Amino acid sequence: MAQLLHPSRAVALGFLLVIAVGTVLLKLPVSQAKGEAAPWLTAIFTATSAVCVTGLVVVDTGTYWSNFGQWVILGLFQMGGFGFMTVATLLGLMANQSLPLRAKLITQVETRSLRLGDIRSVARLVFVITLVMELATALWLTVRLHFGYSLQWRDAAWSGLFHAVSAFNNAGFSIHPDSLMRYGADAQILVPVMIAIVVGGIGFPVLYDLRERARGARRLSLHTRLTLLFTLVLLLVGFLVLLAFEWTNPKTLGAMPLPQKLLSAAFASVSARTAGFNSIDIGAMTRDSWALQYFLMFVGGGSGGTAGGIKIGTIAIVALLVFAEISGRSDVGAFGRRVSASAQRQAVTVLALGSVIITLGTLVILPITALPTDQVIFEAISAFGTVGLSTGITGELPAPAQLVIVALMYIGRVGTITFAASLMVTERRAPYRYPEEHPIVG
Repeated sequence: MAQLLHPSRAVALGFLLVIAVGTVLLKLPVSQAKGEAAPWLTAIFTATSAVCVTGLVVVDTGTYWSNFGQWVILGLFQMGGFGFMTVATLLGLMANQSLPLRAKLITQVETRSLRLGDIRSVARLVFVITLVMELATALWLTVRLHFGYSLQWRDAAWSGLFHAVSAFNNAGFSIHPDSLMRYGADAQILVPVMIAIVVGGIGFPVLYDLRERARGARRLSLHTRLTLLFTLVLLLVGFLVLLAFEWTNPKTLGAMPLPQKLLSAAFASVSARTAGFNSIDIGAMTRDSWALQYFLMFVGGGSGGTAGGIKIGTIAIVALLVFAEISGRSDVGAFGRRVSASAQRQAVTVLALGSVIITLGTLVILPITALPTDQVIFEAISAFGTVGLSTGITGELPAPAQLVIVALMYIGRVGTITFAASLMVTERRAPYRYPEEHPIVG
Protein backbone atom coordinates (compact mmCIF):
# COMPACT_ATOMS: atom_id res chain seq x y z
CA MET A 1 0.00 0.00 0.00
CA ALA A 2 2.86 2.35 0.80
CA GLN A 3 4.32 1.75 -2.64
CA LEU A 4 1.00 2.68 -4.28
CA LEU A 5 1.01 5.97 -2.37
CA HIS A 6 4.42 6.91 -3.72
CA PRO A 7 3.92 10.44 -5.13
CA SER A 8 4.59 9.50 -8.74
CA ARG A 9 2.25 6.50 -8.60
CA ALA A 10 -0.41 8.50 -6.79
CA VAL A 11 -0.47 11.06 -9.60
CA ALA A 12 -0.70 8.37 -12.29
CA LEU A 13 -3.43 6.46 -10.45
CA GLY A 14 -5.28 9.67 -9.70
CA PHE A 15 -5.51 10.55 -13.37
CA LEU A 16 -6.63 7.01 -14.20
CA LEU A 17 -9.37 7.22 -11.59
CA VAL A 18 -10.68 10.53 -12.94
CA ILE A 19 -10.59 9.14 -16.50
CA ALA A 20 -12.54 6.07 -15.37
CA VAL A 21 -15.19 8.17 -13.62
CA GLY A 22 -15.42 10.48 -16.64
CA THR A 23 -15.83 7.51 -18.97
CA VAL A 24 -18.71 6.12 -16.93
CA LEU A 25 -20.44 9.52 -16.80
CA LEU A 26 -20.08 10.06 -20.55
CA LYS A 27 -21.37 6.55 -21.16
CA LEU A 28 -24.69 7.43 -19.51
CA PRO A 29 -27.55 8.09 -21.96
CA VAL A 30 -28.14 11.48 -20.33
CA SER A 31 -24.71 12.59 -21.56
CA GLN A 32 -25.54 12.01 -25.22
CA ALA A 33 -27.62 14.54 -27.16
CA LYS A 34 -29.97 11.83 -28.51
CA GLY A 35 -30.38 10.19 -25.12
CA GLU A 36 -28.53 7.06 -26.22
CA ALA A 37 -25.51 5.46 -24.58
CA ALA A 38 -22.29 6.48 -26.33
CA PRO A 39 -19.95 3.70 -27.52
CA TRP A 40 -17.31 2.75 -24.97
CA LEU A 41 -14.45 3.85 -27.20
CA THR A 42 -16.01 7.27 -27.76
CA ALA A 43 -16.52 7.73 -24.02
CA ILE A 44 -12.99 6.55 -23.18
CA PHE A 45 -11.38 8.68 -25.88
CA THR A 46 -13.28 11.82 -24.89
CA ALA A 47 -12.71 11.35 -21.16
CA THR A 48 -8.99 10.76 -21.64
CA SER A 49 -8.68 13.75 -23.95
CA ALA A 50 -10.49 15.95 -21.43
CA VAL A 51 -8.62 14.82 -18.31
CA CYS A 52 -5.30 15.01 -20.16
CA VAL A 53 -6.31 18.49 -21.43
CA THR A 54 -5.65 17.49 -25.02
CA GLY A 55 -8.73 18.40 -27.06
CA LEU A 56 -8.59 15.69 -29.70
CA VAL A 57 -12.13 14.44 -30.37
CA VAL A 58 -13.76 11.70 -32.42
CA VAL A 59 -17.21 13.34 -32.26
CA ASP A 60 -18.35 16.95 -32.32
CA THR A 61 -18.49 18.18 -28.73
CA GLY A 62 -21.26 20.72 -29.30
CA THR A 63 -23.74 18.46 -31.10
CA TYR A 64 -22.94 14.90 -30.00
CA TRP A 65 -22.97 15.53 -26.25
CA SER A 66 -25.91 16.91 -24.28
CA ASN A 67 -25.64 19.87 -21.92
CA PHE A 68 -24.95 17.40 -19.12
CA GLY A 69 -22.25 15.70 -21.18
CA GLN A 70 -20.62 19.04 -21.96
CA TRP A 71 -20.61 19.95 -18.27
CA VAL A 72 -18.92 16.60 -17.56
CA ILE A 73 -16.26 17.35 -20.17
CA LEU A 74 -15.71 20.83 -18.73
CA GLY A 75 -15.33 19.34 -15.27
CA LEU A 76 -12.85 16.77 -16.54
CA PHE A 77 -10.50 19.21 -18.25
CA GLN A 78 -10.81 21.59 -15.30
CA MET A 79 -9.70 18.76 -13.04
CA GLY A 80 -6.94 17.62 -15.37
CA GLY A 81 -5.60 21.10 -16.10
CA PHE A 82 -5.93 22.51 -12.62
CA GLY A 83 -4.05 19.50 -11.38
CA PHE A 84 -5.55 16.49 -9.64
CA MET A 85 -3.12 16.69 -6.77
CA THR A 86 -3.43 20.46 -6.50
CA VAL A 87 -7.19 20.09 -6.07
CA ALA A 88 -6.67 17.48 -3.38
CA THR A 89 -4.19 19.74 -1.61
CA LEU A 90 -6.56 22.71 -1.67
CA LEU A 91 -9.33 20.60 -0.19
CA GLY A 92 -6.96 19.53 2.55
CA LEU A 93 -5.96 23.12 3.23
CA MET A 94 -9.56 24.22 3.54
CA ALA A 95 -10.37 21.27 5.79
CA ASN A 96 -7.69 21.54 8.45
CA GLN A 97 -5.04 24.06 7.34
CA SER A 98 -2.34 21.40 7.62
CA LEU A 99 -0.72 18.92 5.29
CA PRO A 100 1.26 15.79 6.05
CA LEU A 101 4.66 15.44 4.41
CA ARG A 102 3.39 12.82 1.93
CA ALA A 103 0.66 15.16 0.68
CA LYS A 104 3.26 17.89 0.24
CA LEU A 105 5.46 15.60 -1.81
CA ILE A 106 2.51 14.53 -3.95
CA THR A 107 1.58 18.14 -4.60
CA GLN A 108 5.17 18.97 -5.47
CA VAL A 109 4.98 16.40 -8.25
CA GLU A 110 2.12 18.24 -9.93
CA THR A 111 3.02 21.86 -9.20
CA ARG A 112 6.78 21.49 -9.73
CA SER A 113 7.26 23.77 -6.74
CA LEU A 114 10.94 24.58 -6.43
CA ARG A 115 10.96 24.35 -2.64
CA LEU A 116 8.93 22.11 -0.37
CA GLY A 117 8.00 25.03 1.87
CA ASP A 118 6.43 26.91 -1.06
CA ILE A 119 3.71 24.34 -1.71
CA ARG A 120 1.00 25.87 0.48
CA SER A 121 1.53 29.31 -1.04
CA VAL A 122 1.71 27.90 -4.58
CA ALA A 123 -1.54 26.00 -4.05
CA ARG A 124 -3.30 29.18 -2.94
CA LEU A 125 -1.87 31.09 -5.88
CA VAL A 126 -3.04 28.36 -8.28
CA PHE A 127 -6.56 28.66 -6.93
CA VAL A 128 -6.68 32.47 -7.11
CA ILE A 129 -5.17 32.75 -10.60
CA THR A 130 -7.39 29.99 -11.95
CA LEU A 131 -10.51 31.59 -10.53
CA VAL A 132 -9.64 35.12 -11.64
CA MET A 133 -8.44 34.22 -15.13
CA GLU A 134 -11.30 31.89 -15.95
CA LEU A 135 -14.00 34.24 -14.65
CA ALA A 136 -12.48 37.32 -16.27
CA THR A 137 -12.07 35.59 -19.63
CA ALA A 138 -15.55 34.07 -19.42
CA LEU A 139 -17.10 37.46 -18.63
CA TRP A 140 -15.31 39.17 -21.50
CA LEU A 141 -16.27 36.47 -23.99
CA THR A 142 -19.86 36.45 -22.77
CA VAL A 143 -20.29 40.18 -23.29
CA ARG A 144 -18.62 40.03 -26.70
CA LEU A 145 -20.71 37.08 -27.87
CA HIS A 146 -23.94 38.73 -26.72
CA PHE A 147 -23.39 42.17 -28.22
CA GLY A 148 -21.18 41.20 -31.15
CA TYR A 149 -22.92 38.01 -32.28
CA SER A 150 -26.45 38.52 -30.93
CA LEU A 151 -26.37 35.38 -28.81
CA GLN A 152 -28.87 35.17 -25.99
CA TRP A 153 -27.30 35.84 -22.59
CA ARG A 154 -27.66 32.18 -21.58
CA ASP A 155 -25.98 30.86 -24.73
CA ALA A 156 -23.31 33.56 -24.62
CA ALA A 157 -22.54 32.82 -20.96
CA TRP A 158 -22.23 29.07 -21.58
CA SER A 159 -20.01 29.51 -24.64
CA GLY A 160 -17.90 32.10 -22.82
CA LEU A 161 -17.46 29.91 -19.76
CA PHE A 162 -16.71 26.72 -21.70
CA HIS A 163 -14.09 28.34 -23.92
CA ALA A 164 -12.55 30.35 -21.07
CA VAL A 165 -12.03 27.26 -18.91
CA SER A 166 -10.83 25.30 -21.93
CA ALA A 167 -8.35 28.04 -22.87
CA PHE A 168 -6.88 28.53 -19.40
CA ASN A 169 -6.47 24.78 -18.98
CA ASN A 170 -4.92 24.52 -22.45
CA ALA A 171 -7.57 21.90 -23.20
CA GLY A 172 -8.55 22.95 -26.72
CA PHE A 173 -12.14 21.74 -26.44
CA SER A 174 -14.73 23.82 -28.26
CA ILE A 175 -18.48 23.51 -28.61
CA HIS A 176 -18.13 24.62 -32.23
CA PRO A 177 -17.30 22.08 -34.97
CA ASP A 178 -14.82 24.54 -36.50
CA SER A 179 -13.15 25.31 -33.16
CA LEU A 180 -12.68 29.12 -33.23
CA MET A 181 -12.47 29.59 -37.00
CA ARG A 182 -15.76 31.52 -37.01
CA TYR A 183 -14.04 34.15 -34.85
CA GLY A 184 -10.87 34.22 -36.96
CA ALA A 185 -11.11 37.96 -37.65
CA ASP A 186 -12.26 38.96 -34.16
CA ALA A 187 -9.40 40.12 -31.95
CA GLN A 188 -11.83 40.66 -29.06
CA ILE A 189 -12.37 36.90 -28.98
CA LEU A 190 -8.94 35.57 -29.90
CA VAL A 191 -6.77 37.90 -27.82
CA PRO A 192 -8.42 37.09 -24.46
CA VAL A 193 -8.21 33.40 -25.35
CA MET A 194 -4.51 33.77 -26.16
CA ILE A 195 -3.85 35.53 -22.84
CA ALA A 196 -5.61 32.76 -20.93
CA ILE A 197 -3.62 30.12 -22.82
CA VAL A 198 -0.26 31.76 -22.08
CA VAL A 199 -0.99 32.44 -18.40
CA GLY A 200 -2.31 28.93 -17.83
CA GLY A 201 0.54 27.29 -19.71
CA ILE A 202 3.51 29.25 -18.42
CA GLY A 203 3.59 27.33 -15.15
CA PHE A 204 2.46 28.19 -11.64
CA PRO A 205 5.99 28.11 -10.16
CA VAL A 206 6.86 30.93 -12.57
CA LEU A 207 3.79 32.93 -11.59
CA TYR A 208 4.62 32.38 -7.92
CA ASP A 209 8.21 33.46 -8.50
CA LEU A 210 7.06 36.62 -10.29
CA ARG A 211 4.72 37.46 -7.42
CA GLU A 212 7.48 37.01 -4.87
CA ARG A 213 9.85 39.11 -6.97
CA ALA A 214 7.25 41.89 -7.16
CA ARG A 215 7.16 41.84 -3.37
CA GLY A 216 10.95 42.16 -3.29
CA ALA A 217 11.29 38.84 -1.52
CA ARG A 218 13.87 37.27 -3.83
CA ARG A 219 15.47 37.40 -7.26
CA LEU A 220 13.96 35.47 -10.14
CA SER A 221 15.08 31.86 -10.26
CA LEU A 222 16.93 30.38 -13.21
CA HIS A 223 13.85 28.30 -14.00
CA THR A 224 11.69 31.41 -14.28
CA ARG A 225 14.20 33.30 -16.39
CA LEU A 226 14.65 30.41 -18.79
CA THR A 227 10.90 29.79 -19.05
CA LEU A 228 10.11 33.44 -19.80
CA LEU A 229 12.95 33.83 -22.30
CA PHE A 230 12.26 30.63 -24.24
CA THR A 231 8.50 31.23 -24.17
CA LEU A 232 9.01 34.61 -25.80
CA VAL A 233 11.45 33.20 -28.35
CA LEU A 234 9.20 30.28 -29.32
CA LEU A 235 6.11 32.47 -29.60
CA LEU A 236 7.94 34.99 -31.77
CA VAL A 237 9.60 32.36 -33.97
CA GLY A 238 6.31 30.49 -34.38
CA PHE A 239 4.52 33.70 -35.34
CA LEU A 240 7.09 34.83 -37.90
CA VAL A 241 7.67 31.44 -39.51
CA LEU A 242 3.97 30.57 -39.74
CA LEU A 243 3.32 34.00 -41.21
CA ALA A 244 5.97 33.39 -43.85
CA PHE A 245 4.89 29.83 -44.68
CA GLU A 246 1.17 30.66 -44.95
CA TRP A 247 1.38 34.20 -46.38
CA THR A 248 0.32 33.20 -49.88
CA ASN A 249 -1.65 30.05 -49.03
CA PRO A 250 -5.18 30.81 -50.33
CA LYS A 251 -6.68 28.22 -47.97
CA THR A 252 -5.32 29.86 -44.80
CA LEU A 253 -3.78 33.36 -44.65
CA GLY A 254 -3.51 34.13 -48.36
CA ALA A 255 -6.86 35.84 -48.84
CA MET A 256 -6.90 37.65 -45.49
CA PRO A 257 -6.26 41.37 -44.97
CA LEU A 258 -3.01 42.20 -43.16
CA PRO A 259 -4.48 42.67 -39.64
CA GLN A 260 -6.22 39.30 -39.80
CA LYS A 261 -3.08 37.63 -41.12
CA LEU A 262 -1.12 38.91 -38.14
CA LEU A 263 -3.84 37.90 -35.70
CA SER A 264 -4.24 34.42 -37.18
CA ALA A 265 -0.50 33.75 -37.26
CA ALA A 266 -0.14 34.89 -33.65
CA PHE A 267 -3.05 32.72 -32.54
CA ALA A 268 -1.67 29.68 -34.39
CA SER A 269 1.72 30.16 -32.71
CA VAL A 270 0.20 30.43 -29.24
CA SER A 271 -2.25 27.57 -29.75
CA ALA A 272 0.40 25.18 -31.07
CA ARG A 273 2.02 25.34 -27.65
CA THR A 274 -0.54 22.75 -26.39
CA ALA A 275 -3.75 24.83 -26.41
CA GLY A 276 -5.41 23.01 -29.32
CA PHE A 277 -7.70 25.76 -30.62
CA ASN A 278 -7.47 26.84 -34.24
CA SER A 279 -8.73 29.92 -36.08
CA ILE A 280 -7.54 28.64 -39.48
CA ASP A 281 -7.85 25.21 -41.08
CA ILE A 282 -4.92 23.10 -39.82
CA GLY A 283 -5.48 20.51 -42.53
CA ALA A 284 -5.08 23.19 -45.22
CA MET A 285 -1.71 24.40 -43.94
CA THR A 286 1.46 23.75 -45.89
CA ARG A 287 3.67 20.81 -44.96
CA ASP A 288 6.31 23.32 -43.88
CA SER A 289 3.92 24.74 -41.30
CA TRP A 290 3.10 21.25 -40.08
CA ALA A 291 6.81 20.60 -39.56
CA LEU A 292 7.14 23.76 -37.49
CA GLN A 293 4.14 22.77 -35.42
CA TYR A 294 5.70 19.34 -34.82
CA PHE A 295 8.41 21.18 -32.88
CA LEU A 296 6.13 23.65 -31.09
CA MET A 297 3.74 20.89 -29.98
CA PHE A 298 6.59 18.66 -28.84
CA VAL A 299 8.11 21.40 -26.68
CA GLY A 300 4.83 22.57 -25.14
CA GLY A 301 4.63 25.04 -22.26
CA GLY A 302 6.07 25.64 -18.82
CA SER A 303 6.48 23.11 -16.05
CA GLY A 304 3.77 23.06 -13.43
CA GLY A 305 1.15 24.67 -15.64
CA THR A 306 -1.74 23.37 -17.68
CA ALA A 307 0.33 22.87 -20.85
CA GLY A 308 1.81 19.60 -22.05
CA GLY A 309 4.84 18.65 -24.13
CA ILE A 310 8.31 17.93 -22.81
CA LYS A 311 8.24 21.47 -21.33
CA ILE A 312 10.18 24.63 -22.02
CA GLY A 313 12.54 24.00 -19.13
CA THR A 314 13.62 20.72 -20.71
CA ILE A 315 14.38 22.19 -24.11
CA ALA A 316 16.09 25.20 -22.50
CA ILE A 317 18.47 23.01 -20.50
CA VAL A 318 19.22 20.86 -23.54
CA ALA A 319 19.94 24.02 -25.58
CA LEU A 320 22.28 25.32 -22.87
CA LEU A 321 23.98 21.92 -22.73
CA VAL A 322 24.56 21.93 -26.50
CA PHE A 323 25.84 25.50 -26.39
CA ALA A 324 28.25 24.67 -23.57
CA GLU A 325 29.54 21.64 -25.45
CA ILE A 326 30.02 23.58 -28.68
CA SER A 327 31.77 26.47 -26.93
CA GLY A 328 33.97 24.15 -24.89
CA ARG A 329 32.64 25.23 -21.50
CA SER A 330 32.80 22.80 -18.61
CA ASP A 331 29.74 24.25 -16.86
CA VAL A 332 26.21 24.51 -18.23
CA GLY A 333 24.36 27.62 -17.15
CA ALA A 334 22.90 31.04 -17.83
CA PHE A 335 22.14 34.32 -16.04
CA GLY A 336 25.03 33.75 -13.64
CA ARG A 337 23.71 30.39 -12.50
CA ARG A 338 24.93 26.86 -13.16
CA VAL A 339 22.53 24.05 -14.10
CA SER A 340 23.01 21.01 -11.89
CA ALA A 341 24.23 17.75 -13.42
CA SER A 342 21.06 15.97 -12.26
CA ALA A 343 18.87 18.54 -14.05
CA GLN A 344 20.91 18.03 -17.23
CA ARG A 345 20.44 14.26 -17.05
CA GLN A 346 16.73 14.63 -16.44
CA ALA A 347 16.29 17.01 -19.37
CA VAL A 348 18.13 14.73 -21.78
CA THR A 349 16.19 11.71 -20.51
CA VAL A 350 12.79 13.42 -20.86
CA LEU A 351 13.72 14.55 -24.38
CA ALA A 352 14.83 11.05 -25.35
CA LEU A 353 11.81 9.32 -23.81
CA GLY A 354 9.41 11.73 -25.48
CA SER A 355 11.02 11.16 -28.85
CA VAL A 356 10.93 7.40 -28.44
CA ILE A 357 7.29 7.33 -27.30
CA ILE A 358 6.14 9.43 -30.26
CA THR A 359 8.15 7.30 -32.68
CA LEU A 360 6.72 4.07 -31.29
CA GLY A 361 3.18 5.45 -31.37
CA THR A 362 3.58 6.51 -34.98
CA LEU A 363 5.06 3.17 -36.00
CA VAL A 364 2.14 1.31 -34.37
CA ILE A 365 -0.51 3.47 -36.08
CA LEU A 366 0.96 3.54 -39.61
CA PRO A 367 0.44 -0.17 -40.46
CA ILE A 368 -3.22 -0.10 -39.41
CA THR A 369 -4.27 2.95 -41.41
CA ALA A 370 -3.85 4.19 -44.96
CA LEU A 371 -3.57 7.82 -43.89
CA PRO A 372 -0.51 9.87 -44.95
CA THR A 373 2.56 9.54 -42.75
CA ASP A 374 2.92 13.25 -42.06
CA GLN A 375 -0.65 13.47 -40.80
CA VAL A 376 -0.17 10.46 -38.53
CA ILE A 377 3.02 12.02 -37.13
CA PHE A 378 1.12 15.26 -36.53
CA GLU A 379 -1.62 13.37 -34.67
CA ALA A 380 0.86 11.40 -32.55
CA ILE A 381 2.81 14.50 -31.50
CA SER A 382 -0.42 16.37 -30.81
CA ALA A 383 -1.61 13.53 -28.58
CA PHE A 384 1.65 13.13 -26.67
CA GLY A 385 2.04 16.90 -26.30
CA THR A 386 -1.61 17.08 -25.12
CA VAL A 387 -2.16 19.76 -27.76
CA GLY A 388 -5.37 18.77 -29.50
CA LEU A 389 -4.62 20.19 -32.93
CA SER A 390 -5.43 17.85 -35.79
CA THR A 391 -5.30 17.81 -39.56
CA GLY A 392 -8.79 16.32 -39.42
CA ILE A 393 -8.01 12.61 -39.26
CA THR A 394 -8.90 11.81 -35.63
CA GLY A 395 -12.39 10.51 -36.41
CA GLU A 396 -11.08 8.55 -39.40
CA LEU A 397 -8.62 6.50 -37.37
CA PRO A 398 -9.60 2.84 -36.83
CA ALA A 399 -10.38 1.74 -33.29
CA PRO A 400 -6.90 0.28 -32.56
CA ALA A 401 -5.28 3.53 -33.71
CA GLN A 402 -7.62 5.56 -31.50
CA LEU A 403 -6.58 3.43 -28.54
CA VAL A 404 -2.94 4.22 -29.34
CA ILE A 405 -3.85 7.92 -29.33
CA VAL A 406 -5.54 7.41 -25.96
CA ALA A 407 -2.33 5.86 -24.61
CA LEU A 408 -0.22 8.69 -26.02
CA MET A 409 -2.46 11.32 -24.41
CA TYR A 410 -2.24 9.61 -21.03
CA ILE A 411 1.52 9.05 -21.21
CA GLY A 412 2.08 12.59 -22.44
CA ARG A 413 0.17 14.06 -19.52
CA VAL A 414 1.23 11.65 -16.79
CA GLY A 415 4.34 9.82 -17.96
CA THR A 416 6.81 12.66 -17.74
CA ILE A 417 5.29 13.76 -14.42
CA THR A 418 5.72 10.28 -12.99
CA PHE A 419 9.28 10.04 -14.22
CA ALA A 420 10.26 13.49 -12.94
CA ALA A 421 8.65 12.71 -9.58
CA SER A 422 10.65 9.54 -9.14
CA LEU A 423 13.83 11.53 -9.73
CA MET A 424 12.83 14.30 -7.31
CA VAL A 425 11.70 12.13 -4.45
CA THR A 426 14.50 9.55 -4.50
CA GLU A 427 18.01 10.05 -5.76
CA ARG A 428 20.09 6.91 -5.41
CA ARG A 429 23.83 7.09 -4.98
CA ALA A 430 25.97 3.98 -5.29
CA PRO A 431 28.67 3.56 -2.62
CA TYR A 432 31.22 3.00 -5.39
CA ARG A 433 32.16 4.36 -8.84
CA TYR A 434 33.51 2.44 -11.83
CA PRO A 435 36.65 3.56 -13.71
CA GLU A 436 35.81 6.23 -16.27
CA GLU A 437 36.08 5.78 -20.04
CA HIS A 438 35.12 8.06 -22.91
CA PRO A 439 33.18 6.22 -25.68
CA ILE A 440 33.41 7.78 -29.13
CA VAL A 441 30.51 10.14 -29.85
CA GLY A 442 29.46 11.14 -33.36
